[in-house]
Amino acid sequence: MPEIIDLRKSFEKALEKSVSILNKGGLIVFPTDTVYGLAAKFDEPESIERIYQVKGRDQTKALAVLVANLNQIKILSPRISENTTKLIKYFWPGALTLILEKREDLKAPLTIDNSIGIRIPDDRFVRELSERIGPLATTSANLSGFPNTTKVDEVLAQIGNLVDLILDGGECEGGIPSSVVDCRSEEVKILRDGAIPKEEIYRILTTEI
Repeated sequence: MPEIIDLRKSFEKALEKSVSILNKGGLIVFPTDTVYGLAAKFDEPESIERIYQVKGRDQTKALAVLVANLNQIKILSPRISENTTKLIKYFWPGALTLILEKREDLKAPLTIDNSIGIRIPDDRFVRELSERIGPLATTSANLSGFPNTTKVDEVLAQIGNLVDLILDGGECEGGIPSSVVDCRSEEVKILRDGAIPKEEIYRILTTEI
């Protein structure tokens, strides 16, 4: 069984332990503003491979990256379009994953093409962890094809014995995965309906900034 830390009672302890485990190539589970997430450091290929193994996930399916601030986007993507800037301004931090062009020198096996999904979550713990450790390669903390997890007991039932640390933050308030928008070209495409309604996304895209 992995170590379980109550995030609500031991915020700093959870941060320190998470940093330690991630720096050693481990995997952690934490609550986000949507569902529980499974994470590794974004530049640790072996840890990322392990995420796919834990989930039983096809490696053709990309992993998203959670970041703490706009500066960390530069580590992952070479440019931000005007439409991307609009969506960032109105929806970050929040439940919107933006698909951007991936830096050519980024070697981590996060995707199989030139794309990378990035999000700043509306969650203090995840942002502070990313501030300390760098971008986090992340996916939902569930077995591929199974329901998303919003409680620790659901995490334990699906992947509990396969990770190194679980942070218990209670039930995730969002409960719905992030919306996903492809911003690599001028014609923005919504790839997944999620927590943010597509009508709201299109409304912002047509708004002057």
